[in-house]
Amino acid sequence: MSGAVAPRPGPTNSIVDVAGLRVGHCTRDEPGWLTGVTVVLAPPGGAVGGVDVRGGGPGTRETDLLDPRNLVDRVHAVVLGGGSAFGLAAADGVMDALAHDGVGWPMGELGHVVPIVPAAILFDLGRGGTWGHRPSAEDGRAAYASASADAVEQGSVGAGTGAKVGGFRGGVGSASVVLESGTTVAALVAVNAVGSAVDPATGIPCAVGLGLGDELAHVGRPSATDLEAARALAQAAPASAGRPGLATTIGVIATDATLTKAQCQKASGVGHDGLARALKPVHTLFDGDTLFTLATGERPAPDPVEQTLLMEAGADCVARAIVHALLAATSVDRSAEGGVALRSWSDAFPSALSGQG
Repeated sequence: MSGAVAPRPGPTNSIVDVAGLRVGHCTRDEPGWLTGVTVVLAPPGGAVGGVDVRGGGPGTRETDLLDPRNLVDRVHAVVLGGGSAFGLAAADGVMDALAHDGVGWPMGELGHVVPIVPAAILFDLGRGGTWGHRPSAEDGRAAYASASADAVEQGSVGAGTGAKVGGFRGGVGSASVVLESGTTVAALVAVNAVGSAVDPATGIPCAVGLGLGDELAHVGRPSATDLEAARALAQAAPASAGRPGLATTIGVIATDATLTKAQCQKASGVGHDGLARALKPVHTLFDGDTLFTLATGERPAPDPVEQTLLMEAGADCVARAIVHALLAATSVDRSAEGGVALRSWSDAFPSALSGQG
């Protein structure tokens, strides 16, 4: 079409490009710790929310409330955290902070509010060296207090602090796109998968080809030397390194379009296609893969064709966010403390980033 504008990343290429959203992290990476919390805050009036849980080992909170058959249709924040089921406690801190600020579902004539805060967790227990170190309500409050509309900090922060993906360190990643219609779609993920985000034959991130424009142009093919060294390290890793139960990729898709709860649920389901584009295998019995969708309603409701484009764009944002998480992660070694040693993709394949300015 003449004059058509190609989809492009938003100003920060992150989830805060959806106006009104803010993101905060609490990163616990002091000695003995590798865990944290990430909170995505909706505008004060809330956002319409949906969810789709695909992994076989989920840890979630308030997902039943998001069923389109149920009453409440506004979400005030989504909490992503480490700490396995213990980490769901971080949502208590976010709820308390929202209530203190007067943000929540109104309780009619009572004059009070109840914040609606769905949450999902990933498994990172013991990776910092101490099994009992996991996010608390205080960490949730700290993430809330740090929330801003600035470009999202990515990599080994917040909920992604103790994450791993395949044989590499995982982390938090985000990406956005502005569609031809002007609608913004974005995603933020904490990547901690059983599966790998890297093509084993080439060492290249699986979803790198989905980059918009020159977004991922600096990512090349690793040298044969780097690839062989990475394979040797993988073969030398102890058998316990891949044991079940240490996984889950969780995240939030967002848009400024007007969507219903049912449409948000569908967008979350389509968003899981993005996990499949970037991770292999995915949705295993040992992952708790969960994606939420938030719609702020600042733009009109899309027609069925635009809905399809929006949801597909959300899936691609999820995949691109996974690549950003992989690239932004940094290496860590807590083996001397009884924890793990996790190498970043960038440290393993420096030759693949030789074109990075």
